[in-house]
Amino acid sequence: MTEPFLPYSLPDIGEAEQAAVRETLASGWVTTGPKCKEFEEAFAAYLGGGVTALAVNSATSGLHLALEAMGIGPGDEVIVPTMTFTATAEIVRYLAGDVCFADLDPTTLNIDPADIRRKITGRTKAIIVVHYGGLCCDMDEIGAIAREHGLRVIEDAAHAFPTTWGGRLVGTLDSDATVFSFYANKTMTTGEGGMVVSRDAAMIERMRAMRLHGINRDAFTRFQSKTPAWYYEVVAPGFKYNMTDVAAAMGVIQLTRIGEFVEKRDALARRYDELLQGLPLILPPRPRQGDTHAWHIYAIRLQEGTETLDTRARFIELLSEAGIGTSVHYIPLHRQPYWRDRYNLDPEAYPQADLAYHQLVSLPLYTKMTLADVDRVVSAIRQALKDLGE
Repeated sequence: MTEPFLPYSLPDIGEAEQAAVRETLASGWVTTGPKCKEFEEAFAAYLGGGVTALAVNSATSGLHLALEAMGIGPGDEVIVPTMTFTATAEIVRYLAGDVCFADLDPTTLNIDPADIRRKITGRTKAIIVVHYGGLCCDMDEIGAIAREHGLRVIEDAAHAFPTTWGGRLVGTLDSDATVFSFYANKTMTTGEGGMVVSRDAAMIERMRAMRLHGINRDAFTRFQSKTPAWYYEVVAPGFKYNMTDVAAAMGVIQLTRIGEFVEKRDALARRYDELLQGLPLILPPRPRQGDTHAWHIYAIRLQEGTETLDTRARFIELLSEAGIGTSVHYIPLHRQPYWRDRYNLDPEAYPQADLAYHQLVSLPLYTKMTLADVDRVVSAIRQALKDLGE
């Protein structure tokens, strides 16, 4: 290997973000304060649709707050896709609820609405959907199922900013709440952090209080108010889920660049599409006509009939030897020891997710990449496939 290693992901943080952080550090407000408020208002304005946005310290926190605000509790069931990161499911257990895993659609790798229908029981209270890779789930069908059965819907949109469905941005659809992630490898970043959005005023009020110890006034509000700053009321045993102004300062700038980011990601994905055509691979689907894919993940699949875990492992190893970083999204939760053992899960019950797991490899895709980097990745893939066939 003569070229430098091409990592799976890198954040795109410029001088403007660094200057904003320095300014915030000098301002005296480094925890939740004016920058968080500015970020929340800017994010809600970007989405439109009458939503309110609450900044949190992670998407996991946002998901937990949303479920708690819905009243999910002991014995309640929440349907979750098995093909996701464990955070999507673990927040149900935080509230002593039970997780019911659903299989995926074999084309989109999103949750399968037909399997949602099969999994509904008398204890089912909510559905959490995940827009895999940045491609929106079938929210029309999922919404119809939820209305038919009186279920709440949360969108885990950690991959999906800015994604659209029917021309509407994810975050403005007809779910009860949507949660975005600003982790380091996401389509925009605050280092750690997230945003939960909703039009439901009661949910917003509850999440706002629970975000900071169940206190009905945060520090910034108290110190800007004529009411004595020391006075507040604890209305519930809450959590410590607030975002800092340091993170929000970065987020304000990153948000102004999101149009540039998604355009670059789409160009890189199109280049992959063009160069990978004709190879023994299944490429990720593009969005419906007129809609936007956020392209957080570009996940290829080894062609059905040739895939095994050993083959996939060797394929990843060959790419690594060629200086190319990759990942796998995901090891399905029905295969993870905690979930498997708690619910006695059998891989055969999730045939589409299990097949995809054997096939999936996530390729580098981030805004600091160039088209020449994509060419290099594809060249390494061609050689790896040739070596596997020998």
